[in-house]
Amino acid sequence: MTLPYAILAALMNQPCSGYDLVKRFNKSVECFWSASHQQIYKALAKLEADEHIGSEVIEQENRPNKKFYTVTEAGRQHLQQWVGEPGDIAMLKSDLLIKLSVGHMVPTETLLQMLQSYYEQHKEKLKIYQAITKQYVQLPERSREDQFQVLVLRAGIRQQLAWIAWCEEALGFLGQPVTVREPSSIG
Repeated sequence: MTLPYAILAALMNQPCSGYDLVKRFNKSVECFWSASHQQIYKALAKLEADEHIGSEVIEQENRPNKKFYTVTEAGRQHLQQWVGEPGDIAMLKSDLLIKLSVGHMVPTETLLQMLQSYYEQHKEKLKIYQAITKQYVQLPERSREDQFQVLVLRAGIRQQLAWIAWCEEALGFLGQPVTVREPSSIG
């Protein structure tokens, strides 16, 4: 399972509380991994039990105490070992493709509305990824870490561009060609 490694990677970039990790995790790695609040906290507990991360309880007034997580040396080594291992191509999981596989069962208008919604969502994601990438590109000097973040963001941008093009193709197949096209910049 990749989630523990994604969490280790996020904590390597910036140690933080579980709450902040959930917020940051869903923004920083959403172009290639998603996880629920419960999944993240369960993985944090396992990583801590395996001594791949450590935590410090921070007491707060008028609010529950929070744990601040950091990667241990064992966690760093575990992550480094995993990075060097060959991996498999990830399987595509898409509600949209399952729905379209039985698209003949519903009226074309239903499919058009659904596809239009996905199309708009992918265009919005593209804008977000491009804006984040632009922030990195505008830095006077980019660290090696920043350069790798841009590389990952560019993969997310390319994924969104591919989904946008495919949605345009699918809408055209269903009789609603898309005439307005966003620029195909990858940032």
